[in-house]
Amino acid sequence: MSTRLSVNINKVALIRNAREGNLPNLQEVARDCERFGAEGVTVHPRPDQRHIRYSDIPLLKAVNTTEFNIEGNPTPEFMKLIEDNRPHQATLVPDSPDVLTSDQGWDTVKHKSFLQDITAQLNEWGVRVSIFVDPVPAFVEGAKAVGAQRVELYTGDYAKIFGSGQPARAVAPHAEAARVAAEVGLGLNAGHDLNLSNLRFYAEQVEGLLEVSIGHALIADALYYGLSNTIQMYKRELA
Repeated sequence: MSTRLSVNINKVALIRNAREGNLPNLQEVARDCERFGAEGVTVHPRPDQRHIRYSDIPLLKAVNTTEFNIEGNPTPEFMKLIEDNRPHQATLVPDSPDVLTSDQGWDTVKHKSFLQDITAQLNEWGVRVSIFVDPVPAFVEGAKAVGAQRVELYTGDYAKIFGSGQPARAVAPHAEAARVAAEVGLGLNAGHDLNLSNLRFYAEQVEGLLEVSIGHALIADALYYGLSNTIQMYKRELA
């Protein structure tokens, strides 16, 4: 079974926010992503709402026909957003308010008690929990221990090392983390800096990869190739 593609539309919202009004229209973009073949839509609202705004979430949920994935740091505000909108999946990311983009995963051992409480609440609401982690076996096992259903492996370092011409070294920790995830019964997602150059190799080498969430590179490619064509290009890398 091929890996599912979830399109992160944060950068589309960033363009919209550069001007007053609603151009581009996020609801229409989300519908089009699904129409063009994406199996999910991802958003990552941040406290300063510099791209996705909290007010966007119910509007996007209303038009979603595939999988709706909301990422973020599980602050009280984030948890209220999840409670009110009940996405299919909540991806927990330990980013502080001042970071430009997510650049590390959870230490699920150190933060076990906190994540256990958060995960239990999300599961009670019927939301699947994915925890964003670095490809470290202990952190994968820790995600299982707190009750999550999936992990999302942070692929930023993979992309950097792959780009330096060392693909085998880049993917080795991820292949091992995937093996551990399968062993403990966790579903496997991945995301961050995946693109048309490094995605196929990653998907081929990382067994059991259920879903990738891709935003920045995909939206940048869409400027050249168009959104419909770009989504199909990414899907072919995952086939």
